[in-house]
Amino acid sequence: MRADVQNLFIGIHMLYCAHEKDLTLTEMLPELEKLGYRVAEREVKQELERLTQENFLTAHGDAYSVTGTGIEEFKAIQAKLGVLCTEVLKPVKTAGASG
Repeated sequence: MRADVQNLFIGIHMLYCAHEKDLTLTEMLPELEKLGYRVAEREVKQELERLTQENFLTAHGDAYSVTGTGIEEFKAIQAKLGVLCTEVLKPVKTAGASG
């Protein structure tokens, strides 16, 4: 997966996790690795900072919590993912197949 696409997915996962509890870098890194992402601590920190700059998360100490803006963004993402899943999870026709 391209790095820019992976970063978008990581951001979505972080917003999801932030609904459950505050995020920390030390907890997020192994969680993302468990989900199959290949990330370094630096990349996770950069994504946390990006989400904070966009006002989706707020930092307090070494923890990050979701903001009202982050909750609304996540709801919009969920809606788009619902539509996307109905399309991209269908079997893909092979090239040259008719039907």
